Amino acid sequence: MGPTTVTTISSRRWILVIFGLLLAAGMVFLSAPTGARADAPDTPGGDQEQTDFYFGGVIKYDDQPVEGVTMSIEGNGFKAETVTDAEGKWRLYVPEKEEYVLTVDEDTLPDGVIVDPAQLPEGIQPKQGTTASFDVSFGLTGSKIVNLFLGEGERVTTSFWDQLLERLMNGINFGLLLALAAVGVSLIFGTTGLSNFAHGEMLTYGAVMALIFGVWLAIPMWLTIPIVIVLGAVLGYVLDAGLWRPLRRRGLGLVQLMIVSIGLSLAGRYVFQYFIGGGTYQLPGAGAPQDIHIGPISLSWIDIASMAISIVLLIAVAYWLLRTRIGKATRAISDNPGLAAASGINVDRVIRIVWILATALAAIAGVLWAYFRPGVKWDMGVQVLLLIFAAVTLGGLGTAFGALIGALIVGILVEVSTLWIPPDMKYVGALAVLIIILLVRPQGILGRKERLG
Repeated sequence: MGPTTVTTISSRRWILVIFGLLLAAGMVFLSAPTGARADAPDTPGGDQEQTDFYFGGVIKYDDQPVEGVTMSIEGNGFKAETVTDAEGKWRLYVPEKEEYVLTVDEDTLPDGVIVDPAQLPEGIQPKQGTTASFDVSFGLTGSKIVNLFLGEGERVTTSFWDQLLERLMNGINFGLLLALAAVGVSLIFGTTGLSNFAHGEMLTYGAVMALIFGVWLAIPMWLTIPIVIVLGAVLGYVLDAGLWRPLRRRGLGLVQLMIVSIGLSLAGRYVFQYFIGGGTYQLPGAGAPQDIHIGPISLSWIDIASMAISIVLLIAVAYWLLRTRIGKATRAISDNPGLAAASGINVDRVIRIVWILATALAAIAGVLWAYFRPGVKWDMGVQVLLLIFAAVTLGGLGTAFGALIGALIVGILVEVSTLWIPPDMKYVGALAVLIIILLVRPQGILGRKERLG
């Protein structure tokens, strides 16, 4: 490879890094949290801006309403607060049907009482280490009633180290599912040089297929997941055969191909919205209680299954890359496509297989993301796309094992950072670390340093 080619590749990678950072800045500004506070306790909801979706209920102690209790809701970039009225009623409006965290300000409760865990509504469980904070989500309607009853008890607090361990486990879970998508992006970039901005829609595609087969057709999830993987592989084949290979043969440059991927992303996103609407749908078992306890760590069976599926698939990909002929050919093309073609490797065939594998991994990652988030929504993929690129860039462009390490780092940083910064800003911490590491090691953790000039 000559100096001019090396300089072009290095410049292209820096363009990708700069574009990603600009995209990160844009998303930070666009995701600025909104909020509302109801200062008037005389009516449920007070002065909040009313929407079509709300949580509401009543707070009682000894069958008597409790006035003046502060209730707050937070999640998905939104935060609101209200106060119970003279009848103990409260209502919190939210912009969309998502999962939120509902919290009772214990400082506003009467002395010596807590929210009685024994009298919580069915399906509502307090978060680990507290009796006054709950994960809440909507059912089929646009409202959710959560009646709370107080009882005598001692307020529960969680130590810093217990919170750290719990968030660390959540970060590993998130990082593993992120790695499934990041490995696919890295393989595509390594073999074709394309930064695929439509990869987020591949995640959404997997989640939508799980919704169709697992919910609408009521097929058990243990059968739905293999179906989703197969359909993801089919999508990868169709995309490469019908779009990417013809464009490669026409000699389109990487910038033009990247623009095509952006257009494909937009088209796919609105196709999903057309068919499933703008609502959020839950997969079977979503929101399962975290009744598996390992010390201070609480997990649900969904969390265990998600991590197990991710680990098995990642090990399988590692074996494929290191031990199979196609995997070795993929690595050879990533290192030097011209030399690989000259040595007799069918580059087009390998790229086709890479697209099939990457899309299948993205599809199953979309299902796991729908459980982690939870919920299936038409634009769910784009919400995690930036983190996928951050993981790939952090680990080293074009290296699958680097993408795995980068995804784990990003996942852990995102979850652990909420110990010090507001949850709405947790993605910023991961991107800040990305920038710092790139300043120290521009090629990423496992990337190779390119010669300039």
